[in-house]
Amino acid sequence: MRKQIKLSLNAGITFGIITIFLFLVGFTSTVADILAELFHNKAATSLLGLTPQMLNMLIFLGLVGLWAGAFGSRKEKSRSDDPWGVAVLDSLITGLVHGLLVCGLVLLVGTLDLRGVRMNVYLAQVLPAAVKLFLLGKAPLAGGLFYIVFMLATGFLGGLFSRGIGRGSWRRRSAAAWKNTWESFNRLSFVTQVRGNPITRYVIYGLLLLLVFLVPLGAGQYWNYTIGTVGIYVLLGLGLNIVVGLAGLLDLGYVAFFAIGAYTMALLTAPAPHHLLWSFWIVLPVGVVLAAITGLLLGTPVLRMRGDYLAIVTLGFGEIIRILSKSDDLTAFTGGPKGVTAVGGPTLFGKPFNSAIDYVYLIFLAVLLVIFVTNRLQNSRVGRAWEAMREDETVSRAMGINTLTQKLLAFAIGAAFAGLGGAIFASRNQFTGPDDFSLMVSINVVAVVIVGGMGNIPGVIAGALVLKGLPEVLRQLQDYRVLVFGALLVAMMLWRPAGIIPSSRRKMESNKDTGVTETPKEGREG
Repeated sequence: MRKQIKLSLNAGITFGIITIFLFLVGFTSTVADILAELFHNKAATSLLGLTPQMLNMLIFLGLVGLWAGAFGSRKEKSRSDDPWGVAVLDSLITGLVHGLLVCGLVLLVGTLDLRGVRMNVYLAQVLPAAVKLFLLGKAPLAGGLFYIVFMLATGFLGGLFSRGIGRGSWRRRSAAAWKNTWESFNRLSFVTQVRGNPITRYVIYGLLLLLVFLVPLGAGQYWNYTIGTVGIYVLLGLGLNIVVGLAGLLDLGYVAFFAIGAYTMALLTAPAPHHLLWSFWIVLPVGVVLAAITGLLLGTPVLRMRGDYLAIVTLGFGEIIRILSKSDDLTAFTGGPKGVTAVGGPTLFGKPFNSAIDYVYLIFLAVLLVIFVTNRLQNSRVGRAWEAMREDETVSRAMGINTLTQKLLAFAIGAAFAGLGGAIFASRNQFTGPDDFSLMVSINVVAVVIVGGMGNIPGVIAGALVLKGLPEVLRQLQDYRVLVFGALLVAMMLWRPAGIIPSSRRKMESNKDTGVTETPKEGREG
């Protein structure tokens, strides 16, 4: 019992610190604005003395309180029983500690505000309006007492939901009933014939492709541009997935190959600074080949390194490329800090690509090509060598695999995919410059691969949609992108370390680590 209370105290302290941090970075008022737009209640009348903005903020904090109560009332692993009383007591303790910490913040902020201290002088996001919103228009003491009661109530409800819904006997019964229903459905003769027919897979793929190609027709210019950006990050993610997900090589300078593809397209098709004006279709493979050659040249001296050393060297290479592109001494060659403008675009059957929807379809075709190549490589002898090298390089070398050659091949192919994405990126934007190739691009691509699922093509696509598509939907959270990245990576490591859509091998390894075993399917050798 003492250990259970300690867990609930730790949960209350943790969520109290999280709530304080969210206020100090201005996240609570930002979420209130987002909910106001979602509910369309910004101009609504006040309720119980609380403005719509205050109610929206309380909805968000209430969800945090529910989560805190559910987390604090979780069952201890060493306990065989799970009584209601213990869960309720733990949730109340969690809610009380959570509320006391928030109350302390309210008293501090409210007292400083009454004395005329403007906290935004020290913390830029804590504006006077945000302080007033957080105090709910009340005196500091009244606001603090309100938050104690509020967090206590939401923590209690969170514990009830966790015990009654998350761990109740009805949940186990409903899960068993759903499993039996699903198994009965799968045993139907019609379903068995459809699932066993190889044509079914191609029909599903065809419908998905048709849906993907129809979406841009109904989307506007802005959303087509966003879809194109997500598609470019899919290209980059698929390339880095070969390097990191399959070969197990940590590359933090991946943006360098992206920049080489973009600058190749810009310098050979733009009227300045060289006035070459080559055709897009000629420059595109040139950019891909140059990026691949650069990958080989970089990989030859550095791929004998492993782990952190390889990551640091590739990170330095990426920064070198960015600094060179920004150098005043190379302005006559690269355009310098101002970049290159009027980058040429493709022309097909005499029709130039002059809209975002045209580039969306071009990016879709490039993604399909890269997916086809990646899938063929992954299921080939080369792909198996990469995976063996990723698992244990020493053993793979003992089995006769030339690890240096396989590393160079992975590096070159990954760089080629990045060059393809960079060339299309520069042509679509009709501009490229040093600011497009910061370290954050490499971090974003690494996050796409890790969050989506390393070594898995659908996982990379899911990661790009979550990390690049979702922020465009929630534009107001743009200032907190790095914060969300960090929180998302921590959450993924804790609850889904293999990614959103993990590869079958990583999923099997994760199940093995957690003691879960899967029964081999019929017709498959053990």
